[in-house]
Amino acid sequence: MAKGVRVIITLECTECRTNTDKRSTGVSRYTTTKNRRNTTARLEIKKFCTHCNTHTVHKEIK
Repeated sequence: MAKGVRVIITLECTECRTNTDKRSTGVSRYTTTKNRRNTTARLEIKKFCTHCNTHTVHKEIK
């Protein structure tokens, strides 16, 4: 039986991680899947951050 190529990844807001003067505590995180064969590099997607109240870049974390 073949193993699946798709893996579950976590995306984290880069603004919340680096900014200490944010409005509320916490970091915005999303979970999604990606194809390991087609996308070998870490994902960077613009998503809505509920803590920053804007669309910011979310990077894949381990």
